[in-house]
Amino acid sequence: MPNKVEFNKDYPIIANSDEYYKVALELIPCTTQTLAKGPQQNVKGVAPKYLQRGKGSHVWDVDGNEYIDYQMGIGPISLGYAYDKVDEAIREQLKDGITFSLMHPLEVEVAELIHKVVPNAESIRYSKVGADVTSAAVRLARAFTKRDKVLCCGYHGWHDWYIAVTDRNKGIPQSIQDMTYTINYNDIQSVIDSIDEDTACVILEPYVFEEPKDNFLQKLRDVCTNNGTLLIFDEMWSGFRIAIGGAQEYFSVNADLACFSKAVANGMPISILTGRKDVMSLLEQEVFFFTTFGGEALSLAAAKATINEMIEKNVPAQLAKQGNKLKIGYNKIAEELGMNYTKCSGFDCRTIITFDSSAGNPLEMKSLVQQEMIKRGILWGGFHNMSFSHSDSDIEYTLKAYKEVLPILKKAVEENNVKGYLKGEPVGPVFRKVSNFNMKPRKK
Repeated sequence: MPNKVEFNKDYPIIANSDEYYKVALELIPCTTQTLAKGPQQNVKGVAPKYLQRGKGSHVWDVDGNEYIDYQMGIGPISLGYAYDKVDEAIREQLKDGITFSLMHPLEVEVAELIHKVVPNAESIRYSKVGADVTSAAVRLARAFTKRDKVLCCGYHGWHDWYIAVTDRNKGIPQSIQDMTYTINYNDIQSVIDSIDEDTACVILEPYVFEEPKDNFLQKLRDVCTNNGTLLIFDEMWSGFRIAIGGAQEYFSVNADLACFSKAVANGMPISILTGRKDVMSLLEQEVFFFTTFGGEALSLAAAKATINEMIEKNVPAQLAKQGNKLKIGYNKIAEELGMNYTKCSGFDCRTIITFDSSAGNPLEMKSLVQQEMIKRGILWGGFHNMSFSHSDSDIEYTLKAYKEVLPILKKAVEENNVKGYLKGEPVGPVFRKVSNFNMKPRKK
């Protein structure tokens, strides 16, 4: 009998997941298309590996087990799985076709909508995935400034210019590696020490979980402007989530270029590049950025329906409301248990639960919590990626689960035996290097 979302006494049966996984091991390198969805991010032997369907905030794996999902497709599911208004828009467009031999009116209609809600959207272009538009933005910045160097902060996709600064940079020529450097978030001095006359752009996630301090984003805006360097916001996570107009609207700081994907179409593959008209005009003749599927109509229909629903229902406010309940509730439980080594932090629409190394191995602690949450019917990866469909009952149930699970973690920590409580292998990091690496040498 498959597990339901309830306080189960047994861990879910995942036999069908394991069978798919056996085949994938032989055919698919790394077995996954997205590292954050892969088996290394979940406790092996307990967590499901394949999901079959979803509705609202709940998903069902290939073995029929049901879960409340706080991964939400690793970000794209902003309204909820199989959301009626979006799915109806897709079905209606599907009747007429998907990809055409000429442009489709939805390209214009969605652009008009984006222009109204995104502060810097003087011009708009589409592609399919986030890495497409971050790479296009960097290319545009280099063309516009006639400079080569890039400063970055955060995660920006798989293309050479960025992945060169990670520890998965094999296959990238050294000459490309030498053109991208990192800065540290909330550290304006790291920008000042790195930026120079050859810096084309600074690209960063305007926030991940940490709030900008001491007017960091505005100072960054000023430093870039004074140096003739373009400022690019990677709004994959913040766009249409913290506010309809993203971080630019929320923090009142405009970027020269901004990149969106994830939340904008409730799971359909689309990415959006917005920016200053004088910069974006280079796409007319001088900079090449064209794809066969950039104007694919199903994703545009989904984007139009999603954005309109977000505006009508004030979705960012609901994400913040429900996410705040989880953040406050988790921290209250941890405080009452005297567990000062774990906390929930971040902006309410997307929070993270962290574990301090003073109490043990953080990945092992995270793994134990994940294991026990999965047993209780909650798909959990250390984040609360909120959707409009997360209900009051979802939140209430999740907090009840935390009240059961955190005492287990506390006991394991006190026994100095967290790993001994695990039923399988602990989760691993996606990248080992996260900050203070590949810094540009300080100017003399």
